[in-house]
Amino acid sequence: MAVVGTAHLDELQRKRLEEMCIIIDDHDRVIGCETKMNCHLNENIAKGLRHRSFSVLLFNMEDQLLVQERSDSKYTYAGYFSDSCSGHPLYNPEELEDKDDLGIRRAALRRLKAELGIPPEQISIKDIIFITRKHLKVQSDPIWGEHEIGYILFVRKNLTVNPDSREVKNYRYLSRKEMEELLAKGAQGKEKVTPWFVDMADFLFKMWDSLADVSPFIDHVKIHAS
Repeated sequence: MAVVGTAHLDELQRKRLEEMCIIIDDHDRVIGCETKMNCHLNENIAKGLRHRSFSVLLFNMEDQLLVQERSDSKYTYAGYFSDSCSGHPLYNPEELEDKDDLGIRRAALRRLKAELGIPPEQISIKDIIFITRKHLKVQSDPIWGEHEIGYILFVRKNLTVNPDSREVKNYRYLSRKEMEELLAKGAQGKEKVTPWFVDMADFLFKMWDSLADVSPFIDHVKIHAS
């Protein structure tokens, strides 16, 4: 019997709901694990369940940002415009490793290859820079929601992109002006944009003029409020 709110999901998305996410406290300390499905049910979020996530901002060398339109079969924010690639580190030794932020960067590398179809020989963990962290708590609909501390990750490189259509409906590279226009349309209700992408907009635009050197924006101590 299908879980309420999953009727529109394809086989891949149903399978991914079984993945084990990392449960954290409000200081991003690991306290356990839970399925992706349970992490995103509002009834559990209301009880304080919080997980770790990441968002990748992928720029090409022309300083355009890859923005994706999420698949219609996603369990949250289906069909919304969003950051280049987002996801969750899994509860396993490789993606739990804190040293040099290797765990979260390994998770991002895994999803960049799987979701955007980037060839393994074109990208490595060294290309992924951890910038900072942000808290988010929001409902997608009466059933599904997000309560997470998200790692903002940065990549600037020309890459071959061949997205998995089960994950990504469409994508485009946007200039800063085009990104501003997309967010304006989102605010007017003319386009749908994920709340975590909207939430990082101020930070994104501050960084956009300095993509050749993002070191001034790196802060691994603070967890920014949404």
